[in-house]
Amino acid sequence: MFKINCLNPIAAVGMDLFSDKYTVTEDFAQADAALVRSASVHELELSEQLQAIARAGAGVNNIPLDKCADKGIVVFNTPGANANGVKELVIAGLLLASRDIVGGINWVQSVKDDENVAKLAEKNKSKFAGTEIKGKKLGIIGLGAIGVLVANAANRLGMQVYGYDPFISVDAAWNLSRDIKHINNVEDIYKECDFITVHVPLLDSTKKMINKEAISMMKDNVVILNFARDLLVDEVDMGEALAAGKVKKYVTDFPNPTTAGMPGALVIPHLGASTEESEDNCAIMAVKEIKEYLENGNIKNSVNYPACDMGICTSAVRIAINHKNIPNMLGQFTSILASAGVNISDMINKSRGNYAYSLLDAETAVADDVISQLKAIDGVLKIRVIK
Repeated sequence: MFKINCLNPIAAVGMDLFSDKYTVTEDFAQADAALVRSASVHELELSEQLQAIARAGAGVNNIPLDKCADKGIVVFNTPGANANGVKELVIAGLLLASRDIVGGINWVQSVKDDENVAKLAEKNKSKFAGTEIKGKKLGIIGLGAIGVLVANAANRLGMQVYGYDPFISVDAAWNLSRDIKHINNVEDIYKECDFITVHVPLLDSTKKMINKEAISMMKDNVVILNFARDLLVDEVDMGEALAAGKVKKYVTDFPNPTTAGMPGALVIPHLGASTEESEDNCAIMAVKEIKEYLENGNIKNSVNYPACDMGICTSAVRIAINHKNIPNMLGQFTSILASAGVNISDMINKSRGNYAYSLLDAETAVADDVISQLKAIDGVLKIRVIK
């Protein structure tokens, strides 16, 4: 029986996928696997029993990835599961920034009790007039699951779309409309586009990438949208650019004391993936990842271990080993099993950075003392007998 702990409420459509092999526990310390959305795992003690953590969402800043990897705990996320929800809010952000819809709505509320509100609206509506997005140039920095959807949707709305991503995947490239102009230098996005939206992960190389230097290259009255990570934008520089009129609007999904009161900023309360559909999709994907790992040892969408898939185990035993990525690990595994008279029918070994993962299918049962020998190898972090 596998024990599952939910650090946040997880949509029932996902939890219902767990069979009678699973039980839900309130005790994180007793769990074989954990599901999380926004709760922080950094302060929690990681038990030896814990095999995996699945984040029902894309960002994993709330999980100590290296610490988990060093304990042989595989961390999953759900890339693309909430992409459509974010895409729709980005499109809404484009429209909100183009026309002063928010200002107009607030003005109507301020005169709602006036019996001449209709006449007043006709007289004052010019104050909230704006421009259309059709024909405008949109620059998209990052063509992952969300960026591709934004690009295609904006293209269908008649925008001229420029995309920049030096690491675009083959799948993303196939899904991208042929009308999207692929840009090789991000500075061309800065110089050419009326709207710029950022869809890259937060890394040392991307932190505060939208800063005073980048903004200085942009058109006057540019609109900048950030539905990815707050720290991608230098908010102090952004505030100065808004005050100077260089940036027309900054649309962000990340409220904080700096952005919440920033004149010229449209600050949304982190609604990007807050749709029923996105939460359901994330829950389903996260639960499937956990089940596949616990039941078959396969890894898909991990952020700290390599992808590894050997299908359903049809042999007598499958041994899963999380280990350091150092020489001769596989040789030691096979040597110990051979010395014990265990024949390996299939195996796979994958690595990612400092960590690696091996699956070995054996034709006969493997004694506990053999498993102990494998576990004692220097560099082995965790070992499981799947079947």
